[in-house]
Amino acid sequence: MKCVLISCFNAYDNRIKPIESLLNEQGYECEYITSDFHHYNKAKYTINRSNTIQIKVPEYKSNVSLKRLWSHFIFSKKVSQRIKKVNPDLIYALIPPNSLTWFLAKYKKKNDVKLIYDIYDLWPETFPSQKTKNILSLIFYFWRNLRDKNLSSADYIITECNLFQDILKDLIKGFKTKALYPTITGEIAESNFIFDNEKVHLCYLGSINNIIDIEKIVEIVKAINTIKSVVCHIIGDGENRDVLISRLKETGAHIEYYGKIYDSAEKQKIFDKCYCGLNIMKESVCVGLTLKSIDYFCAGLPILNNIKADTTDLVTLYNVGFNVTDSNISDIASVVGNMTESELRKMKESTQKMFDVEFALSAFNDKIKNILKDI
Repeated sequence: MKCVLISCFNAYDNRIKPIESLLNEQGYECEYITSDFHHYNKAKYTINRSNTIQIKVPEYKSNVSLKRLWSHFIFSKKVSQRIKKVNPDLIYALIPPNSLTWFLAKYKKKNDVKLIYDIYDLWPETFPSQKTKNILSLIFYFWRNLRDKNLSSADYIITECNLFQDILKDLIKGFKTKALYPTITGEIAESNFIFDNEKVHLCYLGSINNIIDIEKIVEIVKAINTIKSVVCHIIGDGENRDVLISRLKETGAHIEYYGKIYDSAEKQKIFDKCYCGLNIMKESVCVGLTLKSIDYFCAGLPILNNIKADTTDLVTLYNVGFNVTDSNISDIASVVGNMTESELRKMKESTQKMFDVEFALSAFNDKIKNILKDI
């Protein structure tokens, strides 16, 4: 049996890799298809991995541009051409790009193949600027419709979180669907928490871009800093790095900036100093779960969170941090600033247990096995 796994943005390690391993165990010969353009770095790159095909696509500089749509269209078209040569029994495709659903729907109509869509992001719904959405409403409507009109071609529809299930509920009603949270496939470092009674250590991990809510982060840090001195540990980079650092310094907090760190053991040493991780994004962003939050949970680090739906529910259900709103920042600051070592250790233990239940590789594998049985 043959399977083609598709991810335009190369979500191999945190999505495709465990699926490929399970399919190999079940006797599938897998081929992984991705593009030769790094979406985040905006540059061409090469992957040296067996059974991997990189599709040559046009480059683009802006995430909202006709060049990006054209690049995705070319990727989708070339993927469909490659699939015709492979003649797979199963296609597992991460969406977006939305244009991929159009080409795969056409292929499925003419071929006996099982098709799984894994909706890993809702685009353009997740675009953060409502003003831009209004200006480009016609283009965004077309973009969204490419996906919506072709979802019915799938034998199974997976979404990254339950929020996406809810948003698409009218379109996927009656179909086989399941929310499948991302997992961690790399080595998980051992935790050794160090409690500082004199200072509150907070961590920000990830891209420092235009969808994080810098003003909300600053407001939280400023409120905690009035109760106990704050140290902000920042891991990552992005176009708003200098803005975030300068605004946090204005609160009186001490800043430790590390840049990008990929080694899990190095990151764990920083996480082990911290009370909570900052999981704060702009209200306009349509997301139920962030990859940074999963990294925090994996490290046993509770979160200060304003992401709605899935993450809010997980924080409440498992007691793995605090859900921040405009009206409760001072209350949460008081709780965090006065936490005892035993209280924090208990919350960290709850966080680790929650990760094992919801995000561990074993939990991910169990869900995938059930999906494969169901088709």
